[in-house]
Amino acid sequence: QVRLVESGGGLVQAGGSLNVSCVVSGRTFSRYAMGWFRQAPGKEREFVAAISWQGVNTKYTDSVKGRFTISRDNAKNTLYLQMNNLSAEDTAVYYCARGRYTVVADSADDFTAWGQGTQVTVSS
Repeated sequence: QVRLVESGGGLVQAGGSLNVSCVVSGRTFSRYAMGWFRQAPGKEREFVAAISWQGVNTKYTDSVKGRFTISRDNAKNTLYLQMNNLSAEDTAVYYCARGRYTVVADSADDFTAWGQGTQVTVSS
């Protein structure tokens, strides 16, 4: 019913940039907060960023503040994550998720639909 498809991942050198996107199916995209999570090999899935349903409020984990920017285009049913000044610590599979509510959240329990993920690899 609800599908989320990420794209834009790939291999980038340290210090470089990538923009990943997530296209969400359905006509109710604008009614939900959205978020990005990531999971590196051998590590737990962690919260990266979230955005409220109208895009007014955002939240970031400390390690990406000032480097990553989350945004959304409700007319296109698309969520974005602009990632700048990437480092090896950012290497992970990045997952797009739709929230339960209209407001931002940082717990995976508050997101009800997930994409398959897109791989971001940062080389030295």
